[in-house]
Amino acid sequence: MSDAPESNSGQVPVPPDDSGEVIGVRKGMFGANNGGDTSGYGGLVRTVTMPGATSRPYGGWFDEVADELEGALEEQDLLPDNAIEKTVVDRGELTFFIAREHLVQVARTLRDDPALRFELCTGVSGVHYLGDQGRELHAVYHLRSLTHGRLLRLEVSAPDSDPHIPSLVEVYPTNDWHERETYDFFGLIFDGHPALTRIMMPDDWQGFPQRKDYPLGGIAVEYKGAQIPAPDQRRSYS
Repeated sequence: MSDAPESNSGQVPVPPDDSGEVIGVRKGMFGANNGGDTSGYGGLVRTVTMPGATSRPYGGWFDEVADELEGALEEQDLLPDNAIEKTVVDRGELTFFIAREHLVQVARTLRDDPALRFELCTGVSGVHYLGDQGRELHAVYHLRSLTHGRLLRLEVSAPDSDPHIPSLVEVYPTNDWHERETYDFFGLIFDGHPALTRIMMPDDWQGFPQRKDYPLGGIAVEYKGAQIPAPDQRRSYS
């Protein structure tokens, strides 16, 4: 079987049920609002819109995967509507938005169901949407089925005030390092991770550098002049 993902071309999905939810407005090329935009596009105004749910049929194998996932969740006495907040088909890609409390069960189902077999998670990325009230922090998982040659995404959100998401290390062990990096840069706390410590920044660094509200300059460099202990004295794991 070819390693190339299964194509979904030839069946164009219907437009989203709605045009999406506007969560903010960006001005200029880079969002600078203090006169610092030197790109020549200072007058550009754009809305920031979260994609709306897509109605069926999604097209190609997307419907097959959605049907199988929903059926498998029902067999586990979990109503699909409680676990899957919305399904989005955009730019030829399939994304399931999952309620965080059901993330582990959905991921395990996608991995273990014979008709799904998304055996590999290639990582998790963090996103910070300041205007997405109550869902400011997003975690995006990229899943690949080696058996069927398919790719999809799971997306989970959490508020700034409660940045907790269940860890998927028990389902996809390779997420160990990716979850640590997402925690390090975005402050998402992956409950159940075996050793959720910083991986890029110093252990005592204050704040999370890839959040949109993190200052772009004037940051005190906390580790300058500090004594760095030997690797075997920095931390211990049980």
